[in-house]
Amino acid sequence: MDTSQLLKGVLDLAVLAVLDRADGYGYEVVRALREAGLTEVGDASVYGTLRRLYGAGLLTSYVVPSEEGPHRKYYAINEPGRKRLCETTDRWRAFATTMEGLVGT
Repeated sequence: MDTSQLLKGVLDLAVLAVLDRADGYGYEVVRALREAGLTEVGDASVYGTLRRLYGAGLLTSYVVPSEEGPHRKYYAINEPGRKRLCETTDRWRAFATTMEGLVGT
């Protein structure tokens, strides 16, 4: 199965979950997702998701100077983002339960 199609459906949830733990800049979010096991997630997909979530008012951002190169734009989840995270988590759990019932173990 092509996991890239599965990722498209859950990337918003995954990014919000990462940022709920700690603020982060783009590549930091990519790295956290890959370390969690989403090894096939693409940089461009994550950066696009961050921009979209920010544009939807679910994230805030701020810039932090970096001594190692260009300034970094950090993203932080805000209250509307936390609400979306809770709603999406509930939907994900219900869906996962349904799928587990279908495929069994």
